[in-house]
Amino acid sequence: MKVHGLRRLMIASVAVFATTVGLSHVGAYGLVLFAFLPMVIGALAEWSLPSATAGRAVALGALTAALGCGLFLAIGAEGLICMVMALPLAIPLGMLGSWMAFKSREIEAESRSTLLLLLPLGLGSAGYDAAVAPTVYEVTTSIEIAARPETIWQHVIAYSEMSEPTEWVFRTGIGYPRRVRLQGTGVGATRFCDFSTGSFVEPITVWEPGRRLEFNVVESAATMREWSPYGDIQPAHLHGYFNSRKGRFVLTTLANGHTLLEGTTWYEHGLEPAPYWRWWSDYIVHRIHQRVLTHIKRLSES
Repeated sequence: MKVHGLRRLMIASVAVFATTVGLSHVGAYGLVLFAFLPMVIGALAEWSLPSATAGRAVALGALTAALGCGLFLAIGAEGLICMVMALPLAIPLGMLGSWMAFKSREIEAESRSTLLLLLPLGLGSAGYDAAVAPTVYEVTTSIEIAARPETIWQHVIAYSEMSEPTEWVFRTGIGYPRRVRLQGTGVGATRFCDFSTGSFVEPITVWEPGRRLEFNVVESAATMREWSPYGDIQPAHLHGYFNSRKGRFVLTTLANGHTLLEGTTWYEHGLEPAPYWRWWSDYIVHRIHQRVLTHIKRLSES
């Protein structure tokens, strides 16, 4: 029975894995890829290798989902960072799929009863992925600087080369800012924010020296450099799936003579489920803000 179960699992897993790789290759980073298919692979594992207890079924689902993510890395379809980010989502869903399959057998139902539960989820996920539009998110970070707004302004509009980052998040391959160049002055000028992965092109829309700077973002750098045993790989999500739309700096004089500097970014991404991926993206944007604001603070106070 186990031999036949393993054979069924291998055949079904190859089909599911091929579908998953295909969706990743074309950039369909939605609920089908990140939610529905991990549940399916967990259910397939439990159908093919029935567990004696619910605990073992859940563990099998977790292991299967983790191995699936590992295979993406092994064949060079995705990089390490993306897979690490996906694991906290894939593993619980793999566990849920295997638990559903176990419960269907516990109540003496056929495997197709679980399939009848999964099928509407798959169809609903596919329909949602086809219809959903990216949401624009707003992230604001602030810092207090012991300097006047006029001094800080000079380092807001452009700043020199930054030191290499020590934060762990930027050591993983996530893009980080290095310098800002300014071409022209006033409304209509262009900021170029040079990252480790490319440049953001930012035409200025509001220019109020010592008070406010706003700009649109017409070109974004790649989000990261993925680590892979195969060297430089270019998964679809590196380009066009995380886009900065607008930025703003606001300088406010405080009662103690210091200045509150606030940096805000409006961005969107094309990943679902959006609330999960937003947790990661908001965190990364905050870390980028903190790197920039800390550098401006150091220049201004020196």
